[in-house]
Amino acid sequence: MGDLLSARETELLARVPDGLLVGGTWRDAEDGARLPVHDPATGALLKEIASATVADGVAALDAASEAFPAWAATPARERAEILRRAFDLLQERKEDVALLMTLEMGKPLAEARGEVAYGGEFLRWFSEETAHLQGRYGPNPEGTGRMIVTHHPVGPCFLITPWNFPLAMATRKIAPALAAGCTVVVKPATLTPLTTLFFARILEDAGVPAGVVNVVTTRQTGPVSEAIIRDPRLRKLSFTGSTPVGQKLLAQAADGVLRTSMELGGNAPFVVFDDADLDQAVDGAIAAKFRNIGQACTAANRFIVHRSVADEFARRVTERVQAFRTGRGTEDGVTIGPLIDDRAVAKTGELVADAVERGATLRTGGTALDRPGTFYAATVLSDVRPGSALLREEIFGPVLAIVPFDDEDEAVRLANDTEYGLVSYVFTRDLARGQRMIERLETGMMGLNVGVVSNAAAPFGGWKMSGLGREGGAEGIHEYLQTKYTLTPSPFA
Repeated sequence: MGDLLSARETELLARVPDGLLVGGTWRDAEDGARLPVHDPATGALLKEIASATVADGVAALDAASEAFPAWAATPARERAEILRRAFDLLQERKEDVALLMTLEMGKPLAEARGEVAYGGEFLRWFSEETAHLQGRYGPNPEGTGRMIVTHHPVGPCFLITPWNFPLAMATRKIAPALAAGCTVVVKPATLTPLTTLFFARILEDAGVPAGVVNVVTTRQTGPVSEAIIRDPRLRKLSFTGSTPVGQKLLAQAADGVLRTSMELGGNAPFVVFDDADLDQAVDGAIAAKFRNIGQACTAANRFIVHRSVADEFARRVTERVQAFRTGRGTEDGVTIGPLIDDRAVAKTGELVADAVERGATLRTGGTALDRPGTFYAATVLSDVRPGSALLREEIFGPVLAIVPFDDEDEAVRLANDTEYGLVSYVFTRDLARGQRMIERLETGMMGLNVGVVSNAAAPFGGWKMSGLGREGGAEGIHEYLQTKYTLTPSPFA
């Protein structure tokens, strides 16, 4: 390991906690089990950390349940100031966090820095939302009483975060939960847990009380999660990940009638009309497809391009893609890092091979790279045929697939021809057409002449099989609140 890591990287990894955070104490797993974390760019072992047992998961929920009454009663301004301090500390340590994400996930360092900025905004946004919660007071229609509507923290929450955005997905869940007065148990992905552990230390330094935030890292993902979800003390489940896993978790949550937020899979259409500004559309395509090496639920999956401009669009994006530099994310100028593991490389290769066999034109890429790590070449396919697997399945890799269309109705039909409905992208100069697409596309979010839509101040979430609930925006904090209505007699009766 020492030969593959720099002195700076080795020093940073030594500062990452390697235990479970339970009730304010960092400790080993009950059975002493360990979980190795590797660099996908080199295969190097980065660190071994504690791997929680079921009993450890329940202990974390014990701590969250015990801490909940006091945290819920903590004045909103005090909770807000703690979140703001966490934001400030994250900015002070942003280079450490960015480097750590690049090491364990593989994304280029420039993108990791962007994630620190994006993830930090959830801390700042929800620190401001904390003191803005409002209820209602007023007469009932009959005039016989007064209605009081108040909002209250839902209770202990279980937050399951994915591997592709290790910081932002943690802050997007933890910040609104704490702002609302909830306590949490966080289970980061087994592939990228180090960023969450480092961030938990930042929260401690910001003054988050013991037991308010608990972190369990584990190889036993299913058993540990199920034990927490089925515990009657848990009141909220938030999950970001694949639709099949989300469906399983929803089934487990049903017995306890838990509040749930599910940010699941995507199959985003990217529609380019004949009147689009092609320079703008190409810039948007590169951002929408290749951000995070294509490993994002918001990544554009199907590029639905008007036939009259499809060849020119393909030529321009291919030219841009061929200029990419692939390598370890810490290297200068790298734009494409490794995929997360061997399974991701194999799945991407299968999808590309299937499309080519069905008649798609391979313009560039299309192969795994023969080098250490888990790299797949940035790829452009044009004339992708109906029935191709990559038109139905989430690609989660650096593959841009182009499908031609002839008119607006066909574009809408192709865009909506999926069980998913997370985000869509549309490029057109026609304002009326843009407004029609807002109405017609079946997605929870849409980028109109932009290739990146995520923002802490906006509600993030999808329709159909892409999930339930919203994260971010004014809506985000209400996912962690429950509503109470009280009727009192009229003071004038």
